[in-house]
Amino acid sequence: MLDTSRQGDITDVMHQRVRGRAVVGMAQRAGRTVLKNLHQSGSAKALLPRVHRDWPEVVFLNTAGGLTDGDRLEYAVDVAAGGRLVATTQTAERAYAGVSGTARMDVSLVADKGAMLFWLPQETILFERSGLHRSTRVDLSPTSSFLTIETVVLGRAAMGEDLAHVDFVDRRDIRRDGVPALIDILRITDEDLADRGSAAGLGFHRVLSTIAFVAPNAEDRLSQVRRVLDTPHDGVMAAASAWDGKLVVRAVANDAWPMRQMTVRIIEELGGRTLPRVWQL
Repeated sequence: MLDTSRQGDITDVMHQRVRGRAVVGMAQRAGRTVLKNLHQSGSAKALLPRVHRDWPEVVFLNTAGGLTDGDRLEYAVDVAAGGRLVATTQTAERAYAGVSGTARMDVSLVADKGAMLFWLPQETILFERSGLHRSTRVDLSPTSSFLTIETVVLGRAAMGEDLAHVDFVDRRDIRRDGVPALIDILRITDEDLADRGSAAGLGFHRVLSTIAFVAPNAEDRLSQVRRVLDTPHDGVMAAASAWDGKLVVRAVANDAWPMRQMTVRIIEELGGRTLPRVWQL
């Protein structure tokens, strides 16, 4: 029972914290990628919708509706040798304002020999005074392929929200055969938001996105991606580079919709017709 005898500030109230963990394992049987194991606990759920294509799809869901300080959420995917899987989230993840501390989200992804794993979560929306530290660890074999996107939206444009206080850390650690292939760390703090107009800042953009494709000969796809980037996308600024089996696209925009239109085209260029169904709703 909540103790209401004290009439202090909000920090006196004991809040219930979100805890969630969802783990999906996929096996390869008779030429098909099928579910091997599934674990769900707390607010984290994993759905496997019926799709009319060879690649199965996993949709992760946080039933708490968002994250705030002290919350902990874990997603994990393991795809066996030769498997094919598209994993996504049902909706945008929201990082809400907190009292103190940060929320934490950990994503673990494994693709065995010859497997193809696409981790395509929907946008992360940061609210004023939110704190979120996210870590994504990816373990690949030398012959597996991995495609991912992370898009971050700074505040709710429709509400006229202009962020001034936020603590956001997003770390991607992609390893090939145990050796680091791509280490990518993004941090946004109050100081960064105060200095957004500088040459090294965000240029007052509200949306930023990173797409990474790690696969044998990924650099051979660079010209295809640059053709997409050469097409105007209503205020989106983007660039792509590729080297040693890696291709990376970075983009900023003032609005989430043109950013999504551009990233959808890149995903389709790199991954074919594997766009998650929930992205199309």
